[in-house]
Amino acid sequence: MTDIPTIMPDVERLGSQLDGLEDALEPLLGNLSEMSSQLPLLDRAKLFSMAAYAIESLLFSSLKIQGVDAQNHAVFAELKRIQQYFAKIKAAEEPAGQRKLVVNQEAATRMLKADLSDNKPLSAKLAEKIAEERARALLKAAESKKRGAEDASQPAAGSGPDGASSAGQNKNKKPKTKGKPKSTKSKK
Repeated sequence: MTDIPTIMPDVERLGSQLDGLEDALEPLLGNLSEMSSQLPLLDRAKLFSMAAYAIESLLFSSLKIQGVDAQNHAVFAELKRIQQYFAKIKAAEEPAGQRKLVVNQEAATRMLKADLSDNKPLSAKLAEKIAEERARALLKAAESKKRGAEDASQPAAGSGPDGASSAGQNKNKKPKTKGKPKSTKSKK
């Protein structure tokens, strides 16, 4: 009983802080559906999950104060569930470039061909699109090959920083040749 006078100021301060918290949360919780209707879908999910987490955290704290084993209470399971929602929201915010899903284009083409084999106009359009894609791929490959040949044919920078030719630095490397090697015999 001697501890009660020393705890009373803390309890009164906690009561006033809880009143302040209720006043601060009243505008948010009173018009939550109205506020959320104006938000984009992802922000709405954040708002609802944060509000739920705040409420569940307060309940968890209340249980801890009352001496209840809050770790084994249903409130703790709800907190874990809401944390899973946070992870899902974070995954939805992740840029598309970081996702690891890859479409097997060959398999998709086979399935489309099999499904559209009965439909002649659609099969013709699909064959046309496939031919266009192959032509683009061939053009792209030819352009990259042409760029590679242009880069190889450009002369190297004539001299290094000390004035010496850079050609002597690569004398141990074999020259890159494409196709069949040229013969050294001359025709007469």
